[in-house]
Amino acid sequence: MDRQEPTEPDPSAWQFPDPTAPPPPAPVSPPPSAASVPPPDASGPAPSPDARPVPPDPFLAPYPSPMPGEMQQVPPGVPPPAATPGGTGYLTAPSAAYGQQMKRRGPFLVWFVWPLITLGIYHYVWYYKIHREMHDFDTRRDVPVSGPVLVLIFLGWTVVAPLISYYNTGKRIADAQRSAGMAPTVSPVLGMLLMIVLGLGTLYYQAELNKITAVYGYAIPGTMVPLAF
Repeated sequence: MDRQEPTEPDPSAWQFPDPTAPPPPAPVSPPPSAASVPPPDASGPAPSPDARPVPPDPFLAPYPSPMPGEMQQVPPGVPPPAATPGGTGYLTAPSAAYGQQMKRRGPFLVWFVWPLITLGIYHYVWYYKIHREMHDFDTRRDVPVSGPVLVLIFLGWTVVAPLISYYNTGKRIADAQRSAGMAPTVSPVLGMLLMIVLGLGTLYYQAELNKITAVYGYAIPGTMVPLAF
């Protein structure tokens, strides 16, 4: 048997990839058939083709927390949030103050008629009521309620204590006029001195209190009315 000699490979038969040739196209998967598409959720109605996406509510969107020393940024057209005490961010305008409307009384009635009918007891009732009403009218001011009438009852024999109380009442009426946005027209000294002359200070003080009720168009007593800052 003849022995076959090994032959060397022919270099011309070798095949090398052409670097300039374009890559082969990627395989394209066929579109899914109608049977392969899952049916819509039966738990809810299908969306209408005319439905529009609902934009996010800017009032419910959380605001980014500011860095220490920075002012909180709020999107345009959105009111700034209220600032907490000691926190950073925008400050809201102070809310308006309100108080209860006082009662309008006839100055002549409270000075002469009702005290005459009640043998002078109505004066103490009137003195208590005007302090109660001034206290409820502007709670920002420290207006005593029972103290002034107790001074008249228990310290009236000293003469000096009631005069001081009447003078302080004139000052409280002036403060109430300021709370109503008026320029004070009452004189505490004049009111104190008129109390010595037939008790005319009662008529004078009630006339000054009626000026406050007139500011609010004679609103019903107890109605909440705005106060000046």
